[in-house]
Amino acid sequence: MNFSINSPILFFLVGFVIAVVLAQSIFFLAKAWKHGREIGMDSRKLKKTAVTAAVFTIAPAVAIVISVITLAKDLGVALPWLRLSVVGSLSYETISANNAENAMGLSFGSVSGLTASQYVTIASVMTISIMVGIWLVPVVAKKLLNGMIRMENRDRKWAEIFSSAMFIGMIAAFLGFVFCDVSSVFKGSATGLIPVCVMAVSAVIMSLAGIGVKRAKIRWIADYALPVSLIVGMASAIPITAWLG
Repeated sequence: MNFSINSPILFFLVGFVIAVVLAQSIFFLAKAWKHGREIGMDSRKLKKTAVTAAVFTIAPAVAIVISVITLAKDLGVALPWLRLSVVGSLSYETISANNAENAMGLSFGSVSGLTASQYVTIASVMTISIMVGIWLVPVVAKKLLNGMIRMENRDRKWAEIFSSAMFIGMIAAFLGFVFCDVSSVFKGSATGLIPVCVMAVSAVIMSLAGIGVKRAKIRWIADYALPVSLIVGMASAIPITAWLG
């Protein structure tokens, strides 16, 4: 039997896992609603909170759909749907899939007809790696938090610098992936500049959203800044690729 990245059995397995996650969400929503009523919260306020939360999940959901479409060409729909519905993000999943494919001599974005072995390898890299964070939380999170609290009590300024440095370090890891092929310019090819230009377009859109929130006081923009910057950035990749070749 030939392997298919869009096999019905994959959709069945993925659908089962996502159904369990949704059941958990509904369970805790019901528990939260019941507890809210027990402590005397007004039912109208509870409904308003629930509706507001539901509306504002639409914006992140747009980003997730875009991410699934991005990965679907190489990996089919089932695996990206699972990864981005439970634990995952476009930046991580793309890098993981790209690294796994490169290790097997494949090129991300132009893969067709993955074998079952290749598919399992890519899925394992995408899944096991990101689960390290889940495993580390019960082991180091409490110690790390206590250390941060002690540092903040001793010197608040250095605690803020340390937190900012860790965040910048995380961003720098992703920036390295964006700039890793820039050296192709010295070989007569400008294709390495494509991800840099796409990132610049997305950054401009995000900056404009920030200006709108801070100066124009348009608070709702903050909830849609990420998906809009993703959409515009990905759309800009088409003319940028045509321009740089």
